[in-house]
Amino acid sequence: MSSFALAQTSFASSVGIPAPISGLIFGQGVSGIMFLVGGLFLAFMGLVLVFFFLRYFKLWFQAYMSVADVTLVSLIRMHFTRVNPNVVVQAKVMSAQAGLSIDRNDGISTRRLEAHFLAGGNVMNVIHAIIAAHRADIPLDFDQASAIDLAGRDVLDAVQTSVYPKVIDCPDPARSGKTTLSAITKNGIELRVRARVTVRTNIGQLIGGATEDTVIARVGEAIISSIGSADTHFHVLENPDMITKKVLSRGLDAQTAFEIVSIDIGDIDVGENIGARLQSDQAEADTRVARATAESRRAEAIADEQQMKAKVTDNRSRLVLAEAEVPRAMAEAFTAGRISAPN
Repeated sequence: MSSFALAQTSFASSVGIPAPISGLIFGQGVSGIMFLVGGLFLAFMGLVLVFFFLRYFKLWFQAYMSVADVTLVSLIRMHFTRVNPNVVVQAKVMSAQAGLSIDRNDGISTRRLEAHFLAGGNVMNVIHAIIAAHRADIPLDFDQASAIDLAGRDVLDAVQTSVYPKVIDCPDPARSGKTTLSAITKNGIELRVRARVTVRTNIGQLIGGATEDTVIARVGEAIISSIGSADTHFHVLENPDMITKKVLSRGLDAQTAFEIVSIDIGDIDVGENIGARLQSDQAEADTRVARATAESRRAEAIADEQQMKAKVTDNRSRLVLAEAEVPRAMAEAFTAGRISAPN
């Protein structure tokens, strides 16, 4: 036996390969080595498949029994793409059981669910929203729901609000810290109003539409404007529905994510007489202006009086000077002979 044959025999015995098989492998040379490598690769792949089969068999069987159209290959792909297969399988099972389309082309397919999961979306929230909309006969497909979810809106809450409208306080104490709106009628009476706005979600305007803050601001502005156009506060107290009619006729829900169902005036309180207070303040201001004007005139009169006194004093001094010149003039006249003593 040659040295190469002895080396083959020793290698086979060291790795535990039986003599017939080692003879078959090493007897064929390079082809035998290739056969060995191929066999080891197939054995490795078989172990990998057995591993994934044992790990995902329960999920695959659940999807299979629910007719959810999730293949074992898809589950293995999710493992490598770091997609949670439990979420995807549960979403597909719920969709299939709810009667939604799970078609691979235009339905809620496994690929779409994986893409939405990898994009950071809430897959279960989207599926719950679609099922709720389907039950309520609201048009909502997977693309629209996933877009709303990725935009940061709670699509499930939007669908629930569309089915069961919610009530918004106007003003909202949590946002503004105020409990009532203050408006003034034409006769100057302040009215403090608290309204409740019933809205439901407008799915079509949910992306890009204004939020609750805009609705509250618009409703508050319309209420203040409606009260301000009333002649007296008695008219508003007698007919509070005039406020809601005017507000609803303005279409305040345009370009918002909500549709206003109704506006109800919860409470109206009579506040201060703002008109009388303003008139009183105006009268006080006019009085102060008149006092300032009179004081200015008094100061001017005092100044004129002092000026006149100064002129009188000046004239008196001139008179004294003039009187002092009289004796001198008489003396000159006597000296000059213009004046003579009487006989």
